Amino acid sequence: MTEPKSMERQKGVALWRQIADRIRASIAQGDYDATGMVPPEMQLAEAFGVNRHTVRSALAALGQEGLVRSVQGRGTLIDRKDKFSFPIARRTRFTEGIGEQARNVEGLLLSSGCEPADAEVAKWLKLAVGAPVIRLEALRKADGRALSRSTTWFPAGRFDGIDAAFRRTGSITMALMEQGVSDYLRDVTQVSATHAEPDDVAQLALTPGAIVLVTRALNTDLDGIPIQYAVTRFPADRVEFTIMN
Repeated sequence: MTEPKSMERQKGVALWRQIADRIRASIAQGDYDATGMVPPEMQLAEAFGVNRHTVRSALAALGQEGLVRSVQGRGTLIDRKDKFSFPIARRTRFTEGIGEQARNVEGLLLSSGCEPADAEVAKWLKLAVGAPVIRLEALRKADGRALSRSTTWFPAGRFDGIDAAFRRTGSITMALMEQGVSDYLRDVTQVSATHAEPDDVAQLALTPGAIVLVTRALNTDLDGIPIQYAVTRFPADRVEFTIMN
């Protein structure tokens, strides 16, 4: 079993959250695979230089995420669940990519509206700032597990009604087909990681401080014209990315 390394405290981040991040990373790296257990609370407290209450708070948060569970008389067991592998390729499709790994894939429209494009959206979609765009807020699930929440923008002049199409189909690909786009390509994908925001906690059933993977992606039609810009947030403990050529 790998011993936790001493920790440099981060200003503005709760100590229990920092410890939860370190334990989560150790689990992901396989540091505890030999025993399948997180080290005892006292051992973690000594290693991190904190009291047991702080360690207990970190473990409780990880328990709410489903990463660990406390077993009376044994300690804290790692509760592994297989991650979904989300392929990022020239043709990236959520339903197809996840559908091969799940019995049921859902796309739920949380809200939608028409709004003027801000500078970021306008830049990605190559529109004038203030041009009308359709915004969709969506939640995706696989076998009942929330896998992503996304905010997606489409040029309003070309895709009026795409919100209703997505509500009916639960699929961006099928909604685009209803709008006359039978095929499209992934032009850019940017990936980063951050802590969960309040909306992530509520909609993805995460604990405060959980890690989410964030993608910013642009899709174009076959003529290279931008049709969709999306910012999507994935729970890091449920989804991993596979980059495909």
